[in-house]
Amino acid sequence: MTSAADPRGSVWRRWDPHIHAPGTALNNHFSPDDWDEYLKLIEQSEPRIEALGVTDYYDISDYEKVVAYKADGRLPDVGVVFANVEMRLPTATATNPVNIHLLISPEDPDHVEEAKRFLNTLSFQFGGEIYACNPADLSRLGKKSNAKIVDQGAARTAGANLFKVTMENLKKSFSESAWAQQHVIVAVAGSSTDGTAGIRDESASLAAVRTEIERVARVIFASSPKQRTFWIGDGADSVETLNEKYDGVKVCLHGSDAHSLTAVGKPAENRYSWVKGDATFESLRQACLEPRERAIVADTPPSGALPHRVIETISMSGAPWFSNGNVPLSPGLVAIIGARGSGKTALADLIAAGAGAASDDTTDKTFLQRAKRHVKGADVELTWADGRTTGAELPPVMDPDATPAVQYLSQQFVERLCSSEGITDELLDEIERVIFEAHPYEERLGASTFRELLDIRASHGRGLRNYAKQEIDELSDEIDTERAALDQHPTFKAEQAQLAKVLAEDKGARSKLVIVGGEERSHRLDQINAELASRQATIDGLRRREQALGELRAATLDLKDRRLPSVTAGLRRTHEAAGLSADEWNTFQLAFVGDPIAIVDSRLATVRRAIAGLSGEMPARPDVPPVDIPSFISDESDLAKETLSALRAEAWRLGQLTGLDSGKQKQLEALNTRISRNESLLTAVEKKIANVSGASDRMKALQLRRKQAYSSLFDGFASEQAQLTEMYSPLRKMLETELGTLGKLSFSVRRLVDLEAWASRGETLLDLRTGEFRGHGELLRVARDTLLAAWENGASAAVAEAMNTFRSDHDQHIIAQAKAPRSDIKGFRAWGKEVSAWLNSTDHITVSYGVQYDGVDIEQLSPGTRGIVLLLLYLAVDKSDDRPLIIDQPEENLDPKSIFDELVGRFVATRRRRQIIIVTHNANLVVNTDADQVIIANAGAHVSGGLPTLAYVSGGLENPLVRYEVCEILEGGKPAFEERARRLRIRLA
Repeated sequence: MTSAADPRGSVWRRWDPHIHAPGTALNNHFSPDDWDEYLKLIEQSEPRIEALGVTDYYDISDYEKVVAYKADGRLPDVGVVFANVEMRLPTATATNPVNIHLLISPEDPDHVEEAKRFLNTLSFQFGGEIYACNPADLSRLGKKSNAKIVDQGAARTAGANLFKVTMENLKKSFSESAWAQQHVIVAVAGSSTDGTAGIRDESASLAAVRTEIERVARVIFASSPKQRTFWIGDGADSVETLNEKYDGVKVCLHGSDAHSLTAVGKPAENRYSWVKGDATFESLRQACLEPRERAIVADTPPSGALPHRVIETISMSGAPWFSNGNVPLSPGLVAIIGARGSGKTALADLIAAGAGAASDDTTDKTFLQRAKRHVKGADVELTWADGRTTGAELPPVMDPDATPAVQYLSQQFVERLCSSEGITDELLDEIERVIFEAHPYEERLGASTFRELLDIRASHGRGLRNYAKQEIDELSDEIDTERAALDQHPTFKAEQAQLAKVLAEDKGARSKLVIVGGEERSHRLDQINAELASRQATIDGLRRREQALGELRAATLDLKDRRLPSVTAGLRRTHEAAGLSADEWNTFQLAFVGDPIAIVDSRLATVRRAIAGLSGEMPARPDVPPVDIPSFISDESDLAKETLSALRAEAWRLGQLTGLDSGKQKQLEALNTRISRNESLLTAVEKKIANVSGASDRMKALQLRRKQAYSSLFDGFASEQAQLTEMYSPLRKMLETELGTLGKLSFSVRRLVDLEAWASRGETLLDLRTGEFRGHGELLRVARDTLLAAWENGASAAVAEAMNTFRSDHDQHIIAQAKAPRSDIKGFRAWGKEVSAWLNSTDHITVSYGVQYDGVDIEQLSPGTRGIVLLLLYLAVDKSDDRPLIIDQPEENLDPKSIFDELVGRFVATRRRRQIIIVTHNANLVVNTDADQVIIANAGAHVSGGLPTLAYVSGGLENPLVRYEVCEILEGGKPAFEERARRLRIRLA
């Protein structure tokens, strides 16, 4: 296959579709000698004119002369010369008749004769005679109008000035000429001086005349951007209205309308006509099909992607299987087509490899992976529009730290992301990347990924949750302690009674140890022993306080030296981006307002002095008969002021005097010790009983605080949800204005609840053989009815109330099904802690974000619909990424209607800002996108142990060869062309 057309496909070229030449019938300000200068001005025009519409009134003689000059070697840069026959209508503006033009295709070898024959069917009646549209009749008409005219040229001018073509005549001639319908495009002036804009719309009849003229025309000669906006359907009338009222959208073009050398190729204000396509008349037909994309009047044509983001050429070396050597690429939309096994994907893979985007994963079934052994040693090089080159040696090796210069959506990549097995992390990563890129750079807070930005913005909410969780755990421990105390109240009462009974027995036993006759000493001994017990209890209390003060001192030192500095260090780590200096961070140091260690040490010293003062030093016991032992405490002494040691010594002395032998003395000492201990225990138990009396009220207060903390925990969830919603706002604002599938896309932020996991964890703590939650699933049912809605959607207060209600209704049921018996106090309390941790947990709740299409989660969409969503993300949403986009067979799993309705317009819009290269079998993605370049892949015969020769031919859709291949290769190719022509109301060549 070979083609003489531009292999780059449809590129912007300058046209001058309306330029008169020396000898033009009216307003001729040329001289007969101006031909050489006229041609030179065209040859040297800047920007260079590549398509020329030679214009004359009612005649193509000047066109024939220009064609002859070109055949002799003039106008080498002009690819096509065509005739523009200008005529006047009976309808006029305030100053001039309205001009209408016939643009005649030169493709037919007999077009000159056919054009003359067609023109001859147009007529004008004057003075009782009918004159045909040919030079002879024009001269005859001129002479008829003025008998004084003798010169043929003057007569032709006068005749041309008189001749008017009616719309009825023109339409009748077209209806009777299949050749004209195929080879002539009607244009009309759109100006207010000699065009339809000058037809005033005061009357309904004139408005109808104007509309009828504009319905017949496919081209409007107008240079105003406002006119173009209207005629492509972006103005007052929509495309649908233009189709109904004017028989379709129109191409706006503008020429220099030169009637003298000074104006040749020089339209006013540099309003040049640009048509995208080969320099052929067929490109004008394509512009009539796609006026928005293929024609514009401007100083310069649309530029599309930036040069450093456009691949101009792919070149191969060391690859005998790549016959082209290099393949040029269009900066717009490139479609690679071919039969199966023709090398379509191979070219896409090679381009991706040259840009650092080809996969080196051996599990991927790409061309480069499958042909790894055969491509080894070859080199691929890309030349970019800014002049730089990139490349790779094959097979490619990915650099994980490098950013590919293109975005490559291989078949394998799309299949993974759109798998029917469900949404993948990779798809979520892509969605997150697109969302992140939608944020202006200055709003990214220095983050480089979506997750990093989310962590920064959600830190407040997550911090609230952490603090609330800690508070809930502490409050739950306190509530468990109070509940345990309440549970032990009967035990405390029994212990109180038992201690009182034992004390009474021990005191009775002690009194019986005293020998009869020593009642006075015995009474004194009882007093001493009672004071001993009281004194020992006081000292025991002081020693417990000493222990508590010591523990407080250690905890305070740990807080001062370790925990408080770590809080500040954590703040500094978490908020490093705040950019505070070291001195400024020092102001965040946490410290006690006073000196707690000094206070604790002072109290310790006081307690220790009190213990020492109450204990005293034990006096020596003299080794003499009891009657000779002096009293350690005088009879008048206040026992409450004596030390423990003195009391013990005096108790010993009195025991000796009362006749206690050593055995009884030991019994007495043991009784005294037991009585002292039990009295201390009785005091402690009485304090516990008194404390238990307030436990119920304290529990209620603690439960209220726990409810408030649970509410605060969900304030943290709400804060994180708000931040996620805010992160979606740039995309949400864009999607709100979109139509079609993109308009059906929405992003949601919500709390996801794994209720089954929560209930399953609870069931592990319960005896499911009996009770309210008997059997597997009952707890799940109750939780679904009472908690799920609040967890998923409730405000923090509502969630806290729901959990509080659940506890009130079911705490007794949970306790009744405890796995640990209440008699096992330690085991039951450990079980209670587990239950409390389960009820207070939020591990089963996460803040999630997702994509919906028409209200359905993307996870539940079919692979085909999910594929459309994915492509829309790249084509319409991801506007920050301007790298070339390569997609291998985007139509896989998609139905033709979805492709036409949802993707065609997006491909068209996206190619205006980034280069797109698609491998496709689908005619809609080639024809109805009006691809800028079609590359036709062809593989030679199979080579044993090697690769077949791969060859590529390329061009635009205006190239007949390309259109033929599209019709032959792509399923629905010919119907796609025909449907596009029908839809755009254009007659196909």
